[in-house]
Amino acid sequence: MLKAIIFDCDGVLVDTERDGHRVGFNRAFQQFGIDAEWDVPLYGKLLQVAGGKERMRAYFDEYGWPEDKVAEFGGRDELILALHKAKTEITARLVSEGALPLRPGVSRIVDEALAADVILGVCTTSNPRFIDAVLDLFGPERKARFGFVHAGDVVARKKPDPEIYELAKRSLKLPVHECVVIEDSRNGLLAAKGAGLPTLITTSTYTVNEDFSEADRVVPELGDAPHINITLADLGELAAEHEAA
Repeated sequence: MLKAIIFDCDGVLVDTERDGHRVGFNRAFQQFGIDAEWDVPLYGKLLQVAGGKERMRAYFDEYGWPEDKVAEFGGRDELILALHKAKTEITARLVSEGALPLRPGVSRIVDEALAADVILGVCTTSNPRFIDAVLDLFGPERKARFGFVHAGDVVARKKPDPEIYELAKRSLKLPVHECVVIEDSRNGLLAAKGAGLPTLITTSTYTVNEDFSEADRVVPELGDAPHINITLADLGELAAEHEAA
């Protein structure tokens, strides 16, 4: 029996990467006077690096650090932290202003799960401030019913390392066949499967062409009527198949 659903945030709850995080990074660069502009193809490449701070570090390592800003902020780590804080505030505002709505079917699945007393959780590399803004989209009653949110730097190793999903398993104290993860990226899939969890993929803007051969099921979105792709019953069947295997 399905007892818990664990959601990724970016690309699962909200399709955030192209028109959310990418925009936030670019506006933060502009705010800090840094000559950097991440266009859509470049950001797709950078998404192979999990975590916003890690993504900026990889970019500057390859394309060159703004040494004047490094000196101004007292070091590379300090500059990255300041940029990431500004970017998080920018993207959180985008969410609260309605620029980044919940993906189709997400609210429906959450309501089905709550009606069946299924535990809801989130495992994401996103900053806690940002995921808090995303959960606000569900309204206060639904948001309060999420059992846990593991976000940002709560673990030392980010996806595709399974550490964050191992933490979720300890939070839930449930057998893996009573849980289902919903992810949208290969990094997320590898993290969830590395922890032994059944995993459904809902492809997003940047991940539609990634390799999801290890996934238990792949759909373009959860969907709302009349085009529902996944129901709570479907997730329960997916978990049951994992138990039988």
